[in-house]
Amino acid sequence: MNIYLFVAGVLCFLLGIVHSILGEILIFKNKRVKGKLVPTQGSTELKESHMRITWATWHLASVFGWGIGAILIKTSQEQNGESSDFIVQPIMYAMFFASLLVLIGTKGKHPGWVVLLIIGILLILGN
Repeated sequence: MNIYLFVAGVLCFLLGIVHSILGEILIFKNKRVKGKLVPTQGSTELKESHMRITWATWHLASVFGWGIGAILIKTSQEQNGESSDFIVQPIMYAMFFASLLVLIGTKGKHPGWVVLLIIGILLILGN
């Protein structure tokens, strides 16, 4: 088993879970009509439809993280080869780019960039 890929995959799952939970608590809790799953209370700048797609996109990032995590965990259990390079390298570059994007976009105030960077580093070590 490739422990670096395995840990990177687990971190993807954990990051997705924390991302969704904290988003619900810190961002969407006060934007929801009581009893409704999807938040609909926008503002003058943010219409209901915009709030709905923001919520969906927020959780979409978590779902994609879980999918990537599953791919990495499965890949960690297989023999290294050309196909695992093909799988791991695009994910590695995506994690580094995502880390940079969050770092720049939040001026380093959102801790997600650190986790994304750690995942990228683990993928370099494991590849």
